[in-house]
Amino acid sequence: MHEVVTIATPGLGDRSYLVHDGETGIVVDAQRDIDRFLTAAAEAGVRVTHVLETHIHNDYVTGGYALAREAGADYVVAGPEDVGFRRTPARDRETFGAGRLLVTPVHTPGHTPGHLSYLISETPGEPVAVFTGGSMLFGAVGRTDLIGPDQTERLTRAQYRSVRRLAGQLPDHVAVYPTHGFGSFCSATPTSGEESTIGREREINAALLEADEDAFLKELIAGLGAYPRYYAHMDPVNRGGPDAADLSPPAPVSPAGIRRRIDDGEWVVDLRSRQAFARLHVTGTISVELGEPFATYVGWAHPWSRPLTLIGDGPEDVAEAERQLARIGIEGISAAAGPVQNLAGGRLAGYPVTDFPGLAAAWGRPGVVVLDVRRPDEWESGHLAGAVHIPFWELEDRAGEVPEGEVWVHCASGFRASIGASILDRAGRSVVHVDDDWSRAVGTGLPLSTAAQA
Repeated sequence: MHEVVTIATPGLGDRSYLVHDGETGIVVDAQRDIDRFLTAAAEAGVRVTHVLETHIHNDYVTGGYALAREAGADYVVAGPEDVGFRRTPARDRETFGAGRLLVTPVHTPGHTPGHLSYLISETPGEPVAVFTGGSMLFGAVGRTDLIGPDQTERLTRAQYRSVRRLAGQLPDHVAVYPTHGFGSFCSATPTSGEESTIGREREINAALLEADEDAFLKELIAGLGAYPRYYAHMDPVNRGGPDAADLSPPAPVSPAGIRRRIDDGEWVVDLRSRQAFARLHVTGTISVELGEPFATYVGWAHPWSRPLTLIGDGPEDVAEAERQLARIGIEGISAAAGPVQNLAGGRLAGYPVTDFPGLAAAWGRPGVVVLDVRRPDEWESGHLAGAVHIPFWELEDRAGEVPEGEVWVHCASGFRASIGASILDRAGRSVVHVDDDWSRAVGTGLPLSTAAQA
């Protein structure tokens, strides 16, 4: 018998797995904070003998190399991959044992050229589970444009064929365990559900429902939106064999140190709720609320090589932010704990918060500028007529393009609008944070431009 322990990383929309037979454990697609995997193995009473990578990841720094060294396990990576470390090369259909379990790598290119899925069997030739990484997701597939635009069409066709070939070779009862698809930008389209089998995927998966490869290609590529800028740094880091995350407490920063960093143009990120930030914050700080999308949006917006300092209500918040940032390779941060009033050096600020009905009431008033900081695909699907569009991750460099006036900043939920409002506030602009769900814009009287009208 086998058991699968899911180790979720909601902030990145990913899942890792510990699969074991009661004595021997296999970890699939480990995140960088490897203490979670060591704890899971200890709680299960198993020894990790193999650490598997389905692919060279683009959305996080792997913990696989470090975990394998710590556990004394084989680090299994696709044989053809060009990496700078010793590993156990996995090759298509070459089965190996792990305790009482059998592992069969299957080449499933698409998300990346060297992508592997892993079949787990208890009896030869009778798989019970498949770990699909960024290939077959729940109702969808992994995106195919992360390697480069020149390879997107080829990889999309490969993805389509890989998913169909995998489904064609496995019986309905085989459980499916993807890495991506739980909010990850590595998913090409929205996914469906929290668990699945090959049989269920035959009924819901886009690649299995569409019989025409060209039609699938056209639909998938048309649906590919922007993905975080930090992805560009992950592949080379992962090919080098990264160390485990250093989660020791960040160096403390004095109020004078915070001010110096801000004046030097560094990012000082306030982890508190966006509402608390709007009420009162240290002038020049950036609001990125500590929550599930925290690291993704910091990594997307923060200039990669610029030092980062954190402000939180307490050391627990700072430690959680440090852990999330380490997963995407942001390290060497400094930090200070609140309350904010003690960190300001006499320089505090705030700005108004409203909702879409509030924006509707102010619409057309002289000096009101509406700024939409959503992704381009969101803007194209529908936006406020007359609004200015600058994605939140471009706003620091393009702040000079925002027209003069009082800037009312919105996104789809208020989270990214808070980042945008704080960037403009730091630049000395008068801002209003529209902290509301985009769906509430309908019915307020605000002029909407749909994709068909645009």
